[in-house]
Amino acid sequence: QVQLVESGGGLVQAGDSLRLSCAASGLTFSRYTMGWFRQAPGKEREFVAAISRSDGSTYYADSVKGRFTISRDNAKNTVYLQMNSLKSEDTAVYYCAAARVSGTYYRSASYDYWGQGTQVTVSS
Repeated sequence: QVQLVESGGGLVQAGDSLRLSCAASGLTFSRYTMGWFRQAPGKEREFVAAISRSDGSTYYADSVKGRFTISRDNAKNTVYLQMNSLKSEDTAVYYCAAARVSGTYYRSASYDYWGQGTQVTVSS
């Protein structure tokens, strides 16, 4: 049984930092491209960042480029999202996801497994 468990969310002020973690189990982690998505109230889920299974290439949404960093530790079966210079518009539930086949990394349909999400709230 595959499980993705996010942690690290919380309430912070604009300009602060947070690091999200996503611990994976039940799969061969190194064989999966990992992604982070987010969904704000009343909005569709959107791509945030992804890291490939092969060479560790990283991809970011324009809205977070230069502020967020995705990384992975295959020995710990964990993917991270370091979020700096947070803005009120970053407020959302953040989800991690795993994709067995490398595809269009920014599309949620490319991912096979999802976590339950962790809330990030940024007050201005």
